[in-house]
Amino acid sequence: MALTFLAARQTVIDKVTGARLHPEVETVALDAAAGRVLAEDIAADRDVPALARSVRDGYAVRAADLPGELAVIGEVRAGQRFEGEVARGQAVEIMTGAPIPAGADAVAMVEHARRVDGRVSIDGTAQALQFINPQGCEAGAGEIVLHAGKRMDYTDVAMLAAFGRTRVQVFRRPVVAIVATGDEIVEVSRQPAAFQIRNSNAWSLAAQVTRAGGIPRILPVARDTVEHTREIVRQGLASDLLLLSGGVSAGKYDVVEPVLAELGADFYFDRVLIQPGQPLVFGRAGATFFFGLPGNPSSTMVTFEIFARAALELLSGQLETALLMPYSRLTCDFRHRPGVTRFLPAHLSADGAEVTPVKWHGSGDVPALTRANAYLVADPARPEYAGGEFIRVLLK
Repeated sequence: MALTFLAARQTVIDKVTGARLHPEVETVALDAAAGRVLAEDIAADRDVPALARSVRDGYAVRAADLPGELAVIGEVRAGQRFEGEVARGQAVEIMTGAPIPAGADAVAMVEHARRVDGRVSIDGTAQALQFINPQGCEAGAGEIVLHAGKRMDYTDVAMLAAFGRTRVQVFRRPVVAIVATGDEIVEVSRQPAAFQIRNSNAWSLAAQVTRAGGIPRILPVARDTVEHTREIVRQGLASDLLLLSGGVSAGKYDVVEPVLAELGADFYFDRVLIQPGQPLVFGRAGATFFFGLPGNPSSTMVTFEIFARAALELLSGQLETALLMPYSRLTCDFRHRPGVTRFLPAHLSADGAEVTPVKWHGSGDVPALTRANAYLVADPARPEYAGGEFIRVLLK
């Protein structure tokens, strides 16, 4: 059954989410937390900030005293605390990040003040809490700030450190078995004959799996016999996710689907209205989800990014998975055959504002893919785009 791009992606998300597979939990040190998926909620261990603090260099004052000339009774900077109290007609010089002295309720910026002989003249008015972050305005003590199911980035690591967390619970990274299929495939270290190709798909998939948070496990190439393919597929089904490259078309020696069916697989779809990558298979055998990815390199790469990556992220414990496809302006006219969603190599400008199609010679043209840094995403109902129009792009 052929599905549209969006319907197929939603099927992947629904099936993996509905399986309610719960990854194991492990504890890692703070320096290993980035890129991992949280398995626990993280709460603030104290108010953030712990005291009201200034967000500008200037003078801590009473708003009611402005405009006016005030006596400067001291100075406070970050890492210190002013022990006195600001009374009527007084000010304390204050630096960004420093605690607000008692009695003060506003900060006047240094750029708006004139300092002369122990006094400061401020012409403008001030509102209460001007340039002050009140105690607990960012997070209150005990407030949940990071939730289980989030893949952590450097900002989350900063938050863990700020809360004094040297170790954190995360979900175990899924192990992803990768199987290239076909008698024409030889190992990377071998010199191929003219009718053979090196096993590049397994290594590109391994890189994509690692980038998506999984642990790749490259298995031996499955040859074009039912017996050998069955043996390798059985090994792959012992992992959390199985990716097969090639052998899913309708050819005489495409044996992947018959082998999976023999092993009791449920097939959720076996064709998607996209190009490259139409003969894409998704299903489940036992507890393991699998993808039969088309064997041409760009088909393998694209179908991983838009389908298999979503499954892997959900199996990693993420609560949500997103596919970002922003719009960019075409630098030239573009045409394609309608009826399917096309993902074609393109070069996106450094600022993302403009995109140019990259000349290529079909799904096996890896050099064209290396020259590209994105894919055009052509709408199946739109055969033509004029230069200057906007089109969706998918980053590599």
